[in-house]
Amino acid sequence: MGGDLIGLVAVILSLGIPIAGMFTYYRVRRLRSEERLAAIARGVDIPMEPETSQVGRSRRWGTLCISGAVGYIATFAAIAQISSERDAMAAAAFGFIPLAVGIGYLIDAFVTRRETAA
Repeated sequence: MGGDLIGLVAVILSLGIPIAGMFTYYRVRRLRSEERLAAIARGVDIPMEPETSQVGRSRRWGTLCISGAVGYIATFAAIAQISSERDAMAAAAFGFIPLAVGIGYLIDAFVTRRETAA
């Protein structure tokens, strides 16, 4: 019974968390739109929020991926050190995937900035 319950909870969470995230994103976006429309109806001048540039988005995602990867690798390195098992370092190797993606995003940011400047 315990294994079945764990599987059920895993399926519910793996499907429920993304759905809850999408619903929350939709709800916040709708509330912002309604607030903006109400302000426009009252005649209030609303400044437009500038869109983040491609360079800014690439730089932000690169920084996030790299910092997440370094944290992931450091966590499993600490676990391997504390438990005295070298096999735990194999899990730390998976941190190189987001590290490589983050480096790619940073390279994209620098290339895009150079192309824009030229």
